[in-house]
Amino acid sequence: MSSKLFEETPRPPVSIQIEASWKGVLQEEFSKPYFYELVDFLKQEKQAGKVIYPPGSLIFNAFQTTPFERVKVVILGQDPYHNPKEAMGLSFSVPKGVRTPPSLSNIYQEIQSDLGIVPPSHGDLTAWAMQGVFLLNAMLTVEHGKASSHQSIGWQHFTDAVIQKLSKDRNNLVFMLGGILRGKKGLIDSNKHLILEAAHPSPLAKGAFFGCKHFLQSQSVSPNIRCRNN
Repeated sequence: MSSKLFEETPRPPVSIQIEASWKGVLQEEFSKPYFYELVDFLKQEKQAGKVIYPPGSLIFNAFQTTPFERVKVVILGQDPYHNPKEAMGLSFSVPKGVRTPPSLSNIYQEIQSDLGIVPPSHGDLTAWAMQGVFLLNAMLTVEHGKASSHQSIGWQHFTDAVIQKLSKDRNNLVFMLGGILRGKKGLIDSNKHLILEAAHPSPLAKGAFFGCKHFLQSQSVSPNIRCRNN
């Protein structure tokens, strides 16, 4: 009897609701074993009654809001906020009506120092994303109350591929890397793109982020982005 009768039928690509240009760029990733495992894990966690942030409809919000060809600046965060009503699929961003997180407050302070832009009264960065600021977290989900809880479920493979695609297929982008995410610079072609490294804007960094001048430097590459929230 042929052994082919016992071969497992290949699984079709995972169906992901994601903006069309990104879907074309990342289609190969949706057929890789790690992505099947990632999706299965999230399904199992939800079936077990665990609360996952952001809501499913917002996991790919950064991609939905900033199409591949419109990306000008990449601001890389670590993982989503793990408290209720905060995570919205955009790194460092929270919905209007939610208290501005300390890390974002520090980003606002640096922007005011760099560009003279007065901070808004909210932390919703959707307007940045619509200007071409790709607000990507290295991990796209997190369990309620447990920071970095999904750091080893496979998202790192996906977002590394995203960074590599941007580096390879686009030109003259700005990549802002803070804290441990500075290790991602090896994925980026420094001959084509501006890589800006600094401490993480978290208060735990004790002010080391201030004075990095990232937003001032990014203006030399993307002068039309003003980091305004309205």
